[in-house]
Amino acid sequence: MTADNLESRRYQMFPVLSAAQVQMARRFASGGPHTFAPGEVVYQIGDRNAPAWLVLSGRLDAFRHDGLSTPEVLITSHGEGQFSGEVSQLSGRPLLAGGRAGPEGCVALAFDAAHLKALIIGSAEIGEIIMRAYILRRVELIQFGGAGSILIGHPGERDLTRLQGFLSRSGYPHVVLDAASDHEGRALVERLGILPVDLPLMVCPNGTVLKHPTDAEAACCLGIMPELDPAILYDVAIVGAGPSGLAAAVYAASEGLRVIVIDARAIGGQAGSSSRIENYLGFPTGISGQALAGRAFNQALKFGAEIALPLDVSELVPAAAGRRAIDPMMLRLDGDRTVKARTVVIASGARYRRPTIPDIARLEGAGISYWASAIEAKLCENDDIALVGGGNSAGQAVAFLAPRVRRLHLLIRRSLVETMSTYLIERIAALPNVEMHVGCELTALSEEQNGRLTATVTNFQQRSETNYDLRKVFMFIGADPNTDWIKCRIKTDDKGFIRTGTGFTPDVETELGRPSLALETSLPNVFAIGDVRAGSTKRVAAAVGEGAAVVSDIHAALRQSALMK
Repeated sequence: MTADNLESRRYQMFPVLSAAQVQMARRFASGGPHTFAPGEVVYQIGDRNAPAWLVLSGRLDAFRHDGLSTPEVLITSHGEGQFSGEVSQLSGRPLLAGGRAGPEGCVALAFDAAHLKALIIGSAEIGEIIMRAYILRRVELIQFGGAGSILIGHPGERDLTRLQGFLSRSGYPHVVLDAASDHEGRALVERLGILPVDLPLMVCPNGTVLKHPTDAEAACCLGIMPELDPAILYDVAIVGAGPSGLAAAVYAASEGLRVIVIDARAIGGQAGSSSRIENYLGFPTGISGQALAGRAFNQALKFGAEIALPLDVSELVPAAAGRRAIDPMMLRLDGDRTVKARTVVIASGARYRRPTIPDIARLEGAGISYWASAIEAKLCENDDIALVGGGNSAGQAVAFLAPRVRRLHLLIRRSLVETMSTYLIERIAALPNVEMHVGCELTALSEEQNGRLTATVTNFQQRSETNYDLRKVFMFIGADPNTDWIKCRIKTDDKGFIRTGTGFTPDVETELGRPSLALETSLPNVFAIGDVRAGSTKRVAAAVGEGAAVVSDIHAALRQSALMK
């Protein structure tokens, strides 16, 4: 969304509720009106579990910080009938903006996360107004960047690119400063005596400075990773926050089930890296995978689902034999965390497949990427790159990257007609700077001192080798099931994808009092959906459909479990 588009929608970004809507909203408030003196702080940047405020009289000024040394910047002044906050309010995460009463003071009603969600769901009219406003406000914060975290490092360096990708896919605003050429970034590095090995730095909204943080450390500082209570028993624990997992979360939470979604990286899964999905029903002009995942994420929060990331699931511990119908299962997570649930949905998708090239892991995140985002595109501007793969994801990446680079070498084993949708083939054919290499494979890579790559491409038809000087190589060669964490016995096909609807053994069926369900694995009350499921159609729409369908199976399993108690 462009700045002009946002400006034209400010009436939706900062709407004014009518008198009747204010009266309706009062029924859902956390308590009575609060009176704030002129200039009194209502909420601070970085506050957790802060309520949203509905202004009844006076003014509430919202402000953000831009950069490291810039003073407060006024975002807007909320007047009578206006709500404060943005999507952080739905999950209790740290605030990206602060607020204080205006010169005349302020009288406002508080809505904590639970009461805010009750209002959004209880009044469809007001709920639509608030959700649209909150999403637009987050988009504006992302565009300005300074309201979130500040990353300081050397552009193109592996760990800086990793952090940029994590924050972008998490929908978290941030700005990047060059540690060498940007005045603010260089000054902070010198003032703190930061060594090169400490880069990149991350400055969180509350002022905390992290040296060379992992994604998990960044998530903890930003409040993205929630605190998990091991005593809570969830109706559904969903492993994977791709399209299928998020769809299951939306449908299950909207039907009153207590839901938690866990993912080792960020929302969106592999679809989150798609620059534009043009064959998804209802989006004739296309939608990016990140935008689609962001909308689903907000929907899930709206209905009360908890989303925990980035957290690795290390093991699924099933209920003991003889008590599978009534005892919960447990998921072991990193950091000695655990989650208990009556049912588990495996939506962990697939991990990117690596080619058999020596020392390839060392180049990942630097010269090699498995996704094509705006971050990678900027690093490759007006330079030569290669892309390996012939599926739809590869085609979308080619269409996105080619207009930004000097030359794109597309390496494919066979004709695109066999593996790619027609509209993408036609689009690639119209790109003058795409050079097709049919019947070819990438067989070797080496990194030069200037950070560039020398790629050896082998043509097996002509039995020849050619070396290319490249800025980056993008890999889209398929994926393998992401099931290493499942240590209990679940039936899979010969490629490791999980089989569903195959039936239980007679003793298990007798114990449960029912046969296995369509999307249920060989382990009772454990379901599999999306790309990780054997026989699934590897399309976003199919994954979303399975996410919706599995909720019916979950209800059936929970009903039978209740009868067995």
